[in-house]
Amino acid sequence: MRILVVYAHPLEKSYISALHALIVDTLRARGHDVDDLDLYAEKFDPVLSAGQMRSYVDPAKNTREVEAYVARLRAAEALVLVFPVWFDGLPAILQGYFQKVFLPGVATVIDADGLFHPNLSNIKRMAAVCAYGESRSAAAKKNDPPRRFVRDNIGVLIDPKGWFDYHALYDMDFSTAPKREAFLERIARAFSSW
Repeated sequence: MRILVVYAHPLEKSYISALHALIVDTLRARGHDVDDLDLYAEKFDPVLSAGQMRSYVDPAKNTREVEAYVARLRAAEALVLVFPVWFDGLPAILQGYFQKVFLPGVATVIDADGLFHPNLSNIKRMAAVCAYGESRSAAAKKNDPPRRFVRDNIGVLIDPKGWFDYHALYDMDFSTAPKREAFLERIARAFSSW
């Protein structure tokens, strides 16, 4: 399977970096073709330009600034997102990736009535792997905005028969080494079944 891994963390020696490396290595060991997109390493510009905004709903023009990223998304059969949760949300660079690449004509199609419909049927499987500073109960009191965003805004765009997984380590700010190691083992098991 061709898997696009989208990774968003600026530090090479972080826990999220270790999760990212583990996922890529595990998927490659399983024989998958992994397209490893490190948004920071590739210096992805998350800012939506005035030109792209003006042509946002025009599929003939809206991908001009991000054609290479669109091609990578269209070539994928699976999508894995790896990111930290900051201020109850995704890193700005990852949010910008969705805004600039998941465009009408790419991630959605617009019908004659102006309604948007999912258009990533090429993606049969999706997973998100992340770490929160706060506890699960604290995130739940706010209806877990990152989980809802990934599930309800990105997960709904893939093949309707596709598989979606959300793996989160909560309470990272107070986690112990054994807890972090156990989560790494859980992720290794999860991606070993892909």
